[in-house]
Amino acid sequence: MILTERQLNRTLLLRQHLLSRTSITPAQMIEHLVGLQAQEQLSPFLALAARLESFDPYALSAQLESSALVRLSSLRSTIHLHTAADAALIRAWTQPVHDFYTQRIEIVRPAAQLEGFAAAVEDVLALGALPNAALEAGLVEHFPGIPAKALGLRARNELPLVQLPPRGLWKGSGGLVYDLLPRWTGVPPVAADDVVPDLAPEIVRRYLLAFGPATAADITAWSSLTRLGPVVKRIEGLVTYRDEAGKTLYDVPDAPLATGEEHAPVRLLGKFDNVWLSHANRERITAKGTRKEWAVGGGGSVIIAGGHLVGLWKPVDGKVEVVKLLRDLTADERDELAEETSRVESLLAS
Repeated sequence: MILTERQLNRTLLLRQHLLSRTSITPAQMIEHLVGLQAQEQLSPFLALAARLESFDPYALSAQLESSALVRLSSLRSTIHLHTAADAALIRAWTQPVHDFYTQRIEIVRPAAQLEGFAAAVEDVLALGALPNAALEAGLVEHFPGIPAKALGLRARNELPLVQLPPRGLWKGSGGLVYDLLPRWTGVPPVAADDVVPDLAPEIVRRYLLAFGPATAADITAWSSLTRLGPVVKRIEGLVTYRDEAGKTLYDVPDAPLATGEEHAPVRLLGKFDNVWLSHANRERITAKGTRKEWAVGGGGSVIIAGGHLVGLWKPVDGKVEVVKLLRDLTADERDELAEETSRVESLLAS
């Protein structure tokens, strides 16, 4: 079965709950999406507001404070918001990505070959959570002569370190304070060796439920893990389609497929949302020639309409300021933009 570009676009939006909002809880949505990009503090709140019928940002903050939700480096070695259980699983699965960046990123390289590093990090954190500066200072005592910045970055890559509140809270702020994921959440650690092959198939299935149908290259774009083609082919029970270019798309049986005729409403998303970052072919949700506008805009907050990027916006003093429209909106789209603007401004005012 061949799926058209429009079908793939609408199916992605359908599975992302961007065609219509749903009434599930924030934690359920975060699990469905296998985490939310949280590199920029506002983005996960906007991601949930765009997908949920009712959303209380302070309730989400309370779950961060209780350790039910956590912020840590996971997919693509970038900060994500996960449930506690998913944090342990997804971080273990993406550990090879973190190891790769330790070896390849110049600023981390001075610390890359140090022996006994994980034990040293655990020793420095033995008495409890520490601000990043204190963690770096403690590691310098273990490894004199190595730049503190390199040591701190390797610590983030080497072990699942959680960014503690108030960082990441709604209208909160705070410096980097790290704790060990198992201690902060009480969730037992997952060994990276246990993820593949035992747990990787389930992670791939979950990706497909939220982002599929997709190629192995798409899963790499989402996770930064490489050589996934053989892994995906070995997963039992997947179905396959083809796109208009003839590429094989993998999917979960009975996952919903759009017809391509569904209405795709206006939504306001944050600077970073995994709906933009999880396919090798970014044109699934970005019309040809428009994605560069997002890049030139410094990854500005985005406006989608008709299933694609149509503009950029930014929050200014609690208001939505449209920075640029990439095409003229229809009358209905202008009405939808006004409605979404009101919704987001109510969120910002809360």
